[in-house]
Amino acid sequence: MDVRERLLKLNQRVNDNPPPGPFRPGFWRSPIRGPWLTSVLGAVLLLGIPVLFLTGLLSFLAYNPWLPGNGGREGSHLLTFIPFHWPTHPSWGYRFSQGVHVTLGVTLIPVLLAKLWSVIPKLFEWPPVRSPAQALERASLFLLVGGAVFTFVTGLLNIQYWYRFPGSFYRLHYYSSWVFVAGFVTHAAIKIPVMRKALRARRLRDELSVDLAHTLPEPHVEHGLAPVQPAAPSISRRGALGLVAAGSLGLLVLTAGQTIGGPLRRVALLAPRGGFVQGDGPNDFTVNVFANNVGVRGADDGWRLAIQGPSGSHTFTRDELLAMPRYRAYLPIACVEGWSVPAQHWEGVRLRDLAAVAGLPRARSVFVESLQTDGGEFGRGRLAGNQIRNPDSLLALRVNGADLSLDHGFPARIIVPNNPGVRNTKWVHSLTFEA
Repeated sequence: MDVRERLLKLNQRVNDNPPPGPFRPGFWRSPIRGPWLTSVLGAVLLLGIPVLFLTGLLSFLAYNPWLPGNGGREGSHLLTFIPFHWPTHPSWGYRFSQGVHVTLGVTLIPVLLAKLWSVIPKLFEWPPVRSPAQALERASLFLLVGGAVFTFVTGLLNIQYWYRFPGSFYRLHYYSSWVFVAGFVTHAAIKIPVMRKALRARRLRDELSVDLAHTLPEPHVEHGLAPVQPAAPSISRRGALGLVAAGSLGLLVLTAGQTIGGPLRRVALLAPRGGFVQGDGPNDFTVNVFANNVGVRGADDGWRLAIQGPSGSHTFTRDELLAMPRYRAYLPIACVEGWSVPAQHWEGVRLRDLAAVAGLPRARSVFVESLQTDGGEFGRGRLAGNQIRNPDSLLALRVNGADLSLDHGFPARIIVPNNPGVRNTKWVHSLTFEA
């Protein structure tokens, strides 16, 4: 017997003797697991994931990552492939897109978990590689599963304010999303023909009419999802889909109120900033970062706003700013965590008027610095020229007819239409306009 024959026999012996446990074909016995259930769950994700990815990409672009100093986002290189400045219209655009992103992401979690459960035997196939096509499928599956778990977990931790990341959340979440989507697109391209065949073989209406007593396993196909030795059913496919739908609906109710507002805000229990705000005063709306938590103790009479540009350095007291022409803007605030505040009546000095004071009425950008002492992107950042020039972009001094409270940014804060909340910097003490 030559070496080639020995290798073939060894390979056959390995293939015929998988390791114990989940690698054994008879280990997975659920009778409802099969191509049809996986295809139904996959179809839902096929509709939801592109929306999730697009709204996430819009959120990333809303930070103007091309401007230096914007929270490390400028290091995205080729992945920030759309060289434009984030628009200021409509004023509620970021609130809508980020609300959809966070709410949809949370709502899809039960669907994603059910889909992972339905395909878990594929992760333990033996032999690991049978052909180039199967190797590509497994590679896409590992990218899909790993990317999905990492992306969804980091997103969920972010909206719960659990910042225990080995680096910037934004970069980790952003790049993992690209890995996830690459695996998703590759896997979908491979599996769409299989999914179409499975969905045509069993009509959804018919399958939803089958109760537990009449639930039968799908025919087993070698290396398929249907079990080799199915157990007795403990839940019907109708029940499984109903359980997933109920989980998604429950998460929708517990999350959507932070964006929609109204009575639903009272039940937004999964949104730390989505709860009902007591009181009806002019400053009684949601606060994300409190002054006491970031080292801001209040501004005394020594506070000055420094404005810098080609015309030199200028300083203004708050009274001097109040004496300048003031304008009003009716704008909401929305944050990357998904929470938002309905539109409030803001009053202050237009940023474009301050740019003119600095000698740059057509400024390309402005670098904003805060009294906030904890560093990081929350205390500084850049706005683009189109944001400066929008007539509703203000250095706000008052809100709803009253002075800003300390927690809302007293003595002065930025408010810009369609701008992420973190870029509406509070406790501003310096504006540097740049050509």
